[in-house]
Amino acid sequence: MKLLDFAINYPDEESCKAKFREFREREGIICPVCGCKEHYWKRDKDCFECKKCHHRIGLKSGTVMHKSKLPFRYWFFAMLLLTSTKKSFSAKEIQRQLSHKRYQPIWHMLHKLRICMGNRDGLYKLSNEVELDCAFFSTETPVEEKNKPIKRGRGSQKKTKVMIMAVSKIPDQECKNAKPKKVRYIKMIVIPDLKAKTITPVAQDSLSASATVISDDDTSFVQIKDVVKEHKAQVVESKDIAKVLPWVHIAISNAKRLLLDMYHDVKPEYIQMYLNEFCYKFNRRYLGPVIFDRLLIASVTYKNEFRYT
Repeated sequence: MKLLDFAINYPDEESCKAKFREFREREGIICPVCGCKEHYWKRDKDCFECKKCHHRIGLKSGTVMHKSKLPFRYWFFAMLLLTSTKKSFSAKEIQRQLSHKRYQPIWHMLHKLRICMGNRDGLYKLSNEVELDCAFFSTETPVEEKNKPIKRGRGSQKKTKVMIMAVSKIPDQECKNAKPKKVRYIKMIVIPDLKAKTITPVAQDSLSASATVISDDDTSFVQIKDVVKEHKAQVVESKDIAKVLPWVHIAISNAKRLLLDMYHDVKPEYIQMYLNEFCYKFNRRYLGPVIFDRLLIASVTYKNEFRYT
């Protein structure tokens, strides 16, 4: 959604509340007490009431705004900024734009939206031909490791391991200067280590059983063949990466550049949330202004409570 359209469609708090109620009614409301799906709106109490047991459900209850005291318009404005650009906005910048006194509620709001994005992408499994690889993202040294010598290489405390998957295929028609493959969807999942017993369950949860996986011949991927239709493992030299695994490495470099430009340094416990946002917007890059409504739907159907790590 464009900024001017947002100002026209959502000029005040009431217009945001009305739109959020409209989406809640469209997606359906289930009573947490009796399971009834029929409710009516109590205008005097600003909530829904179950027709069967008369249990009252707040407009924010059970959504991404659950227990939040921030205005609806704050949430709508944050969704607009997060979905209106390929890049992102820091919590500090959104706090400045909203003229809000406290930083923590804004930070909390943005991370809930990023978790919401991750939950939405988690509903889908990747199929067809999938490129797969792992990468190391630079993060802050964990508190418990700060007094220890910093290791180098794969075991460094300043590196977070991330598993990347990208659905790609050879285009039907060759175009001059085009990539050898075209990409559709990606997933990025933080993993604790590169052991096969760690990577295989993650792959099983993220990939369709009918998928064909393309990767290098790293020992971390030896069990992938047990959870997908076919696994094409091959020795990939540096000069051939752009042909065999082009989009996995483009996604890695773009995500790293985004994190470096926007946040400079990220705590390892929060990097998954930033990757959620990157993948969510990448997977919906052709939706245009509709992506705002998609995030609003995901926010309405959000069920899990956010917890600080």
